Amino acid sequence: MPACLPNSLQGHFHTKAMMKNFMIFGVLGWCAEILWTGFCSFLMGDASLTAKTYLWMFPIYGLAGLSLPLFLVFRRHCALWQRVGFYVFAIFTVEFLSGWFLQTVTGVCPWDYGDRLFSVRGFIRLDYAPLWAVLGLLFERAALFLAEKEAKG
Repeated sequence: MPACLPNSLQGHFHTKAMMKNFMIFGVLGWCAEILWTGFCSFLMGDASLTAKTYLWMFPIYGLAGLSLPLFLVFRRHCALWQRVGFYVFAIFTVEFLSGWFLQTVTGVCPWDYGDRLFSVRGFIRLDYAPLWAVLGLLFERAALFLAEKEAKG
């Protein structure tokens, strides 16, 4: 475990804690995506509120759980605008690399933004920056909640 982290954060690098955080953030990401796509269905007049996600998204969102100590360090040492900027950049980077990887390995990227105005190679949409800012802050709150819960035992 990294010696540069405070003792209160070092417990987050144990395998059991990392796996738990991976699972929690994977489910949290899935839920956020289902709520978002359901909301978009509503805006498009779909009264059934059809929502969807992809199985591939679970490990992608789960990666945020492995970054839990970073959320805690950023929360303590960075201003809100710095944290939000980093979260948006990190999510765009992970989304782009994940999309590129899936396209390369499977021949298809589950999300295809190719026809959108602010799309970058079909893998990310720059106009989603506000959405990713909110998701980053949501993940930060989840990280704080998990850290507080673990500290209480």
